[in-house]
Order: sequence, then C-alpha cells, then structure tokens
Amino acid sequence: MTLRRTPLARRRVDLATVGPVTPPAPVGRRRFAELTGSWRAALRIARRESRRARRRTALVLAMIALPVLVLAFLAASYDMAELTPQERADRRLGAADAELRWVAETPVVQDESGDGWSSRDDSRSTAGRPTTAAEVTALLGPGSRATEIRAGNPVTVRGPRGDETLQGRVLDLADPLARSLVRFRSGRAPQQPGEVAVSPTALRRLDVRLGEAVATADGTRAYTVVGVVEFPDDLGPVVALHPAAVGRADPQTESRWLVDVPGAVDAATVSRLNDRGVVVAPRHLPASTTSSRAWLGDADTTDLSTGVLIAGLGLLEVVLLVGPAFAVGVRRRRRDLALVAVAGGDAAQLRRVVLADGVVLGVLGAAAGLLLGVGAAFAGRPLMEQYVFGVRFGGYRCWPTALIVLGGVAVLAGVLAALAPAWTAARQDVMAGLAGRRTPPRSRARALTLGLALVVGGAALAAFGATRTSSAVILTGLILGELGLVCCTPTLIGALARLGRVLPLAPRIALRDASRNRAAAAPAICAVMAAVASSVALGGYLASDGARDAHAYQPTLPTGHVLIYREEPGRQPEPTVAQVDAAARAQLGATAIAPVRAPLCPSADGPAGYCSVAPELPADRTCPWQPSDSLSATQRRQARADPRCRDRATDYFGHYVETLVDDGSALPLLTGVDATATSAAAAVLRAGGVVVTDPRYLHDGRVTVQVNEVRAGQNETTTTRHDLPGHALPPTVGRPRLLLSASAARQLGLDTVQAGWVLDTPAPPGQHRQDRFTNDLRAFGAFSLQVEQGAAPRDDSPLLLLLAAAAGLITVGAAGIATALAAAEGRAELSTLAAVGAAPAVRRLLAVCQAGVIAGLGSVLGIVAGLGTAAIVLFSANREYATAWPVREPYPYLVPWPALGVLVLVPVVAMLGAGLFTRARLPIERRLD
Repeated sequence: MTLRRTPLARRRVDLATVGPVTPPAPVGRRRFAELTGSWRAALRIARRESRRARRRTALVLAMIALPVLVLAFLAASYDMAELTPQERADRRLGAADAELRWVAETPVVQDESGDGWSSRDDSRSTAGRPTTAAEVTALLGPGSRATEIRAGNPVTVRGPRGDETLQGRVLDLADPLARSLVRFRSGRAPQQPGEVAVSPTALRRLDVRLGEAVATADGTRAYTVVGVVEFPDDLGPVVALHPAAVGRADPQTESRWLVDVPGAVDAATVSRLNDRGVVVAPRHLPASTTSSRAWLGDADTTDLSTGVLIAGLGLLEVVLLVGPAFAVGVRRRRRDLALVAVAGGDAAQLRRVVLADGVVLGVLGAAAGLLLGVGAAFAGRPLMEQYVFGVRFGGYRCWPTALIVLGGVAVLAGVLAALAPAWTAARQDVMAGLAGRRTPPRSRARALTLGLALVVGGAALAAFGATRTSSAVILTGLILGELGLVCCTPTLIGALARLGRVLPLAPRIALRDASRNRAAAAPAICAVMAAVASSVALGGYLASDGARDAHAYQPTLPTGHVLIYREEPGRQPEPTVAQVDAAARAQLGATAIAPVRAPLCPSADGPAGYCSVAPELPADRTCPWQPSDSLSATQRRQARADPRCRDRATDYFGHYVETLVDDGSALPLLTGVDATATSAAAAVLRAGGVVVTDPRYLHDGRVTVQVNEVRAGQNETTTTRHDLPGHALPPTVGRPRLLLSASAARQLGLDTVQAGWVLDTPAPPGQHRQDRFTNDLRAFGAFSLQVEQGAAPRDDSPLLLLLAAAAGLITVGAAGIATALAAAEGRAELSTLAAVGAAPAVRRLLAVCQAGVIAGLGSVLGIVAGLGTAAIVLFSANREYATAWPVREPYPYLVPWPALGVLVLVPVVAMLGAGLFTRARLPIERRLD
C-alpha cells in the first residue's frame, strides 16, 4: 500500500497582524553601545584583577593615594583658613554693629567694606586726632554705645629665658563689645591699670600663673596676670592691657571703635560719617562684596603657570613610579590578554583592558587619598591653627572644587601610568602569549629620535627662559627634557645590557632582566633620574646664586663694627658715651667707640614734615640714563662704556647718601680707612668742611650740599644749595656717606641730634652678647644693634640637603619597587638557578645588583642631566647679563657638593636595603607535566 503525504495547505499571512520591521540602529549609536559594553567588560576584568593581585594593587594605591592625601590635606586646611565674609565680620566686629576709624579731619571716600579710603578733595589729609567715646556716640545718636580697641603696642617683659616681646592690645574686656572679640580660657577681665590678660602662648613663654606678676624689661612697671584669653585672629604671644594703662597721646597708634547702634548702619549713616573723616566697616555688606573666593582669577599668571608646571612635574614623577607595576601586571597577564585576542578582541579592546586597570586603581587611590586627607585635615586642625597659620579657622569645610580636580588628576595619573603597558599589550605576539614565551624587546629608532629632539628642544627652551628670567618657561624646558630622556632610556638600557656580557653572573643577570623588562625598568630609572636631576639643577642654581650674592654684597660698615640706635630717641635720661662704652667693652669686647649725630631741619620736626640733606652730583658727571629707563641695545652698550654710568643692578643703596655730623672721631669706625686718609679728612672737618666717600661729588675742592624741606601742612618742597669746602676719601667700605662738620651744619641752618654710637669689635658679637649689652642699658630704654657680619656666603646647605633627601627617598623607593617586582617576576628563573646548584647568596646578590642598576643608573643620569641643566640656565643668564645695564653680577659655575655627596650614597643605601630585605633561600618549584 502506498501512503501518500497530503500536502500542507499554504499558510495565509495576515498582513494586518504583522508589525512594522524595525530599522537597524544608527551607526553612531551602535558604536557607542559597543564602546560602552567594551569598557564595562574591561572594568569588570580590572576589578577582578585588582582583587587577585592584592599586593601589587596595594602598592599602586599607596603611590597614587599618598600625594592625593597630602594635597587634599592642604586644600581642606586652606579652605577652612579662608574665612567667609560672615566669618570675617564676626571676627572683626564681634557683637558690634560696625567698626569706626577716625582717620582724618577732612571728608573721605571709602570702599564698601571699609578697608580702603582716600581723601575726597585730594588735599593733604592729616591723621585723625585721638577721640573719646563721648564724641563717637555723639556722631551716632542716642542709644548707641562704643568701645575703643587699640593695637600695635609691643610690650617687652622679663621672662625666664630672657626678655619676651608680646603684642599688646588695649581694650576693656569688661565691656561686652570688646569681650565678644576674645575667648576666655580662665580668670577674669583686667579692671585696673596694673592688671593684664595674656594669651595661652604668652602664658607658656612667661611661665607664670594667674595672680603672679610680670615686670617690664626696663623694670619701670609690673603687671598682674588676672586672665587667660585667646584672640582668634592671633594665636601668638598677646597681652591685653587695660585702657587706663596706656596713654592715648600717641597719634601713630592704630585705634578703632566698635559701636552698637539702635538701628542699622545704612548708606546714609556711612556717608554722614565719611563727611567727618570717619571710615566705617559695617556688619552687613552689599552682595557685591560677599562673593565667593576668586583667588585663582586674582592670582599672578606667572605664579599660576609655575604652580601648574610644578604640579605637572609631580604628576610625571607619580606616573613613572607607578608605571613599573602596570608593566609587570601586563607581563603576568599576557596569556589572559592573548585569550582575549583569540576570542576576537582587537588591539583597541586589549588597550582598554589594560587602561581599565589604571582607571580602577586611579579611582580607588583618589577616593582613599581624598578621604584620608580630609579626615587628617579635620583631625589636625588644632595643630595647623596653632603652629602653621597662627589663627583660628572658620567652619569645617573641604573645598569640593579642589578635591574634584585632585580626584581627576589621580585618575589621570593611573591612566597615564597604564598607557605605555597598554600599547605594549596591544602589540604582543598572540602565539607567544598563549605559549607563555617572552616577546623580545625591540628598540625603536623613532623613540630615540623623538627623545633626542625633546632633549635638545627642552634645553633650548630652558636657555631661552633663563634669558627672560621666566620660571614658567624654564620649567617647561625641564619637563620636555625629562620626557626626552624618558624616551631615550630604553635604548640606553639595551646598550648597557650588551656591555654586561663581561660582568660576573649576578650583575649580568640584573642587566639582562632590566633589558628584557624595559617597560618596568625604564620608568623606575626615569623616576630616579627626574628626582635627582631636579634636585641637582636647583641645588646648582642655589649654590651659584648664593656665591653671586656674596660677591655683590655691599657692607654698611667694616666687618665686626656695630651701630647702636635708640628705639626711643627722645626718651630721658640719655646715656653718656662713657656709660655706653663701659657696657660695650664688658659685653661686646669693644675696643673703640664714637658718637654718631644726624642733621635735623628745625622746621621739619613735626609728624607731617620732611627734610633731606644730600650732596648734589655735578651735571657733567651725571649719567644721562636712569636705571628704570628702557634702553635699546645700542644705548645699553653706550651706558656700559660711559664711566658716568657705573651703576650696578646689585647696588642696594642706589643714589641714596647717608648724611651724618662728625668731627672726625666716628670717621674711621664708619669707613674703615687708614690713618693717613683719616687725618686729612679730620682736618677738613675741623676746618668747617665736609667729607664724602664718593669722589664724584667733589668738584674744584668743594661739595654742593642740597637741603630739601617740606613743612608740615604744605605740599611745596623748599630746596637750598650750598657749596662747601670738601674732601673725598679713597675707596671705602659701607654705604655712600656725607659727613658734615658742626659748623657746616650750622651754615646750612640745621640742628643736630644724637643718632647713636658706632663701635669697633674684634669679631661680630653673637645674639647672646647683644642681649646682655642691651640689658645693661635697659634703664635708658630699648636699643637696637646693627652688626656687620661681612660678605659671608649664603648657607643653603639645609635646603640643598633637604632636596637631596627628597630625591634620595624617591630613589630608594623606586629601586625597592622595581627590585620587588623583578623578584616576583623572575621567580621561575630563581628556581632554575637553584636547580643548577646556585648558592643561596646568589639571590641576595642578584637583588643588590638589580637595585644598583635602577638606583645607580638613574642617579648617574640625573646628576649629569641636573648639572647640564644648571649650566645651560646659568650660561644663558650670564650671556644676557653681558649686555645688560645697569651692570649685573654674573653667576659663577658651582657644583652643589653636599647634595652630590648625599646622592652618591643613596644608591649604596638602596643596594644595602635590597640585600637586607631579600631572603637568601632560593625557591624550588616542582613542575608536574
């Protein structure tokens, strides 16, 4: 029987029930989805890898988080130290409604905050006279209260370790307005002139308790400490004096009034008070003055660019330190990456897998650093307030904008550190990766060419910046040069590895491993090189600059001589020459003393008067150009060749001439001339003439003396000239001086006043001997001493050693990281060494050699690069100075030997540390086939 299959009936399709065909997604959206999915998978792989390699992850996180922690700490501390407008008003005014300052007797114009003011009619405004509380409240109307705050009164008292100078503030702490400015720690407010309240810092320095007395340095008064108060705007040694303890006759004392008014201090009130010469600082400021911080916009462009470049150097250092860890991670994952390529992953996806490691670790490092930094700023706030800023901070805040920037920079550092390993992973041989074989490193000529070009370009740019004295351009050149050396380092490592064939086993293996693992060794060597080069270059510049300053130094007196001035010239009684001489011989070892007198215009002794006495240079000896003029190259050459234009840029005194009155006794002590020149000059002074230390002022045996006088309350300058018999001293030390005889001063219509004394000592006295001398004369008031120490070179050794220590720390860290990573990577090779019978000490010796390769090669390259950079900068600056006018002192070429000594020892320390912390036992692994 034949079975016949019944054909199926054709199905009818109801077109009405079929939906429209979905068009394909746009190409851009499809690519975005593919990119998003690729990055999502890469981030998952990176997160898994960070958990699997915990030690390497912890190392990378520490290197990224540490600089973020430090910068976040500084940013949060700075933000808390920057007060908001409301906090500034509370600190300045306390509970008051406004602050008043009576600054003039004429109408004034002020800004909205009361910080700046000027005279309204452009006339010469005089200082405001001392006012009383009754006058202030009369200006404000009934129901107002006022209390005076006076600052700027230093108080010198006797302490357990000598005299202590405290910053005095005169205010009535019993008044609620003044009391709101301070925080009472203990005790009560001073109620009598003999009572004071001191800050905690002053209490510790004076080593006193409440109820005990402190005496002033001159012994004329004693105060009883009755309270301990803290001024939030000054945490240093401060003493609060009762208003009755200090007189109000001194017009120079800064005085302000805190006022409490029934209503508000509006614009009409401010305008009315300005008409009376009163400047007002109201509590409620207009919205235009309460804007948020805009310090970046107000900052100098040069300083900002310099800061950005320094931050770029720091970022480069972090990238170079973190790079070896990512390179080792890529090598240990080369089989996994090869499987991704076999599964269809292209080069871009392989790069994303490695870059995702940088993103994940950068985010984790940024989060950890920001949290720890902000937490440390909050926890260490009291210490920063007391010992760094010296003031109390505002509220707790952390500057979110800066933290976001820091977080972004941290992520950028992670990505940049993973960038080179990512490109290496994308170019690896898939078959070699699957088999676990190494891919031989290839030295690319392009990298070497680019590196040499960057080195030459960076050196040229740094030289150009030196001629323009632009730190930003110099730093840019240094960064380019260091990047060029980074590109050249792999080729250099390969060349050194070929030379290592003649070395013993351990150093030969160390060089071979460095050559094979250039992706890990080169960044570590470059990190050491960058740190050492920066330290050596800056150290060389500082050493040369210090020697240049010492050579250009112009003393004011012969070495060892001392000028003594009274800080209160009009105070009585005045010590005699015999009394000063006795104290100087006993405490300073003085061998000679002479009084120093100064001329004074009789009509210019008021606070607003002015008088100057100076010699006048003859017209035919005056330089036709001024140092402030902008000269062309031709004019600069003419000025340098003109004997009248011998001005130097390092001339501290310029055209200023110090004028004194002398009979010849102080002349040798002030100038240091020999006896023959002194006797001739003294004869001229006894004859009624004058003596100058600059022969250019002497013409035809006479000196033209010019007297400029501005009388109090006048704007016009009265000038008189007199030709007096003169004498010019041979070249002397010290500043330019004009010595008038007493009769010459009278002929010019001048009075004389005791200005001080000049001493001759065998050697410059130290601070302790100076303190004992001033204590002997304490009964006559306070004295200040000017001791000529001579042209001693500036001691930059602490700074140079600090720079070398920072570079050494980076060197040891980079060597330790690279050695540890190399040990972890070469574990199989160590097992092979053990299998063939190598001694256990070989592993330790190998670690020592690996650390020596990293630290030694990096230090040598850094020292050469640093010395070369310093030489380029100094040579370029000297070349520019060779045609400059006024003449500038050239830089000598000096080597910072203290820094170099430390940096030479650092590789030895790194090698000893590697040998100390490396286990000598070789690992033995058993393979199962």
